[in-house]
Amino acid sequence: MKLLFRSVARYKWAIVMAIFVKLLGTMAELLLPYILEHMVDVVVPSGKLGQVIFWGLMMFAAAVACRMLNVSANRKAIFNAHRVSYDVRQALFEKTTNLSGSQFDAFGLPSLISRMTSDSYNVQSAVQQFQSLCVRAPIMLVGGIIMTMSMDAHLALILVIMLPFLLGVVLFVSSRGIPLFAGVQRRLDTVVRIMRENITGIRVVKALSKGEYEKKRFAEANRDMADSDIRASSIMAIPGPFMQMSLNVGLVLVIIIGARRVDAGVMRPGVILAFLTYFNMITMGVMGLNRIFITMSRASASANRIDAVLQTQTDQLILSESEAKKPGGDEFIRFENVNFSYTAEDDSGAGFAGGKHEQALTDISFALKKGESLGIIGPTGCGKTTIINLLMRFYDVQDGGVFVDGRDVRTYDKDELRRKFGAVFQNDMVFKDTLRENINFGRGIGEDALSGAVEDAMAAEYVNSLDDGLDYEATIKGANLSGGQKQRLLVARALAGDPEILVLDDASSALDYKTDAAMRKAIESHHGDSTLIMIAQRVSSVMGMTHVMVMDNGRCIGYGTHEELLESCPAYKEIYDIQMGAIG
Repeated sequence: MKLLFRSVARYKWAIVMAIFVKLLGTMAELLLPYILEHMVDVVVPSGKLGQVIFWGLMMFAAAVACRMLNVSANRKAIFNAHRVSYDVRQALFEKTTNLSGSQFDAFGLPSLISRMTSDSYNVQSAVQQFQSLCVRAPIMLVGGIIMTMSMDAHLALILVIMLPFLLGVVLFVSSRGIPLFAGVQRRLDTVVRIMRENITGIRVVKALSKGEYEKKRFAEANRDMADSDIRASSIMAIPGPFMQMSLNVGLVLVIIIGARRVDAGVMRPGVILAFLTYFNMITMGVMGLNRIFITMSRASASANRIDAVLQTQTDQLILSESEAKKPGGDEFIRFENVNFSYTAEDDSGAGFAGGKHEQALTDISFALKKGESLGIIGPTGCGKTTIINLLMRFYDVQDGGVFVDGRDVRTYDKDELRRKFGAVFQNDMVFKDTLRENINFGRGIGEDALSGAVEDAMAAEYVNSLDDGLDYEATIKGANLSGGQKQRLLVARALAGDPEILVLDDASSALDYKTDAAMRKAIESHHGDSTLIMIAQRVSSVMGMTHVMVMDNGRCIGYGTHEELLESCPAYKEIYDIQMGAIG
């Protein structure tokens, strides 16, 4: 709940104003039964028409004021709540983009999405109700009791006796509701994950006729979440009927006892009429408190989940030169005895912190001078992409050192480090925007550089064939582009910034050999100053590199030129014979 208080504090004066207007509206509403009682018991029996008109106008003015003030307060509450939720989502988004790879893995993408959507909405609802119900309900309750006590203390005692029991039930039930709502949000994470997997992989699901299987898998997760929500909501709904029944019993007692007191001549008839209205207001106040507890219980669980992200401290500090490792050479890029393991979530769901370690890299060492190139080849899952993740500091090494331009990568500001790179990753993202903006990516790159990057990526032919050229709009994930078109677009994006280090991770798998060769030749000709690291499955893509590294099970099993590896590395020779024999 600290998140709620921090968020509210920024707009405290706007929220105070909304609360004040709501307070005035509620007080105007409390006057209505009192005026009605005065008219019934005093004004009407007097027979003075002027008094009747005057008090009628007073009642009308109070009703209009009540209406206008409450509408104004509700609008202010909605506006303030949206501003708070905007700030929460913005802070959560900014924090998410700055999480390290391991932290991002620990939370999980589906969980981060649900925290940014449903959890932030729950916080928004709580802030809105805080400004309306949190004022209206207590004022209705306390004000109603005060007004009824001033009219007839004996009747008011009926309600006063009931209230401690009603509030005790609400507090007890709400204390049980917060953990249950936290469980609901965790199950929502699972629903979001399955939904995202199916939407992303819908073609695979359809191609393998697994629609029914996925429907059952989603239905199971959806049912689990629904059952959890029903349990939480059912428990939180217990006070409602209990309070309604108790207040109805109290209302019956008010009517019976009030009628006897009127008959005995110790109470006027208008008081009963006012009492019934106040009793209804008090009922609404108590029910409002129940709604507040439900909303706050749900919001508390959501706020704690959001706070868990916002309060996460970075695990990638910028080191000073004295704290950092010193490279063993003066090469532009250098890995020295690097060991690294991802931390996987275990079967119990304990999370990444309590998971088992998967060794991804073992004793990796290599060095590249500025302008040299490195091709990395090996089977799927052998650690090729992990080398890039460490080089760009998405993750930090457990042992050894990674150096760029003579400095430990941990001494760089992340933006300073990553500005050196132009990268194409596996399954990289094409955004719903024009081809121009997908290449430019908000970097302010000039038209000549854009055109040159498109040419070097062998994308000019298909771009020029489009009616809109670079202004052609790609759909989400580039669904209206072929695999080869997307890869060439992504390579153009990487080249457009004229990077010091060019990383191509399986960036030509969808290209034919001729286009792949032409693209590599253009990169060598026009971007020769860039240090190139290319991860590929094809020997033809890496055989022209200055260095070639062969990976297997997280280890380097071969390093050298293409010709050297044909002589010294049986695994590389086998790949070469299979692939080049197939081409031949």
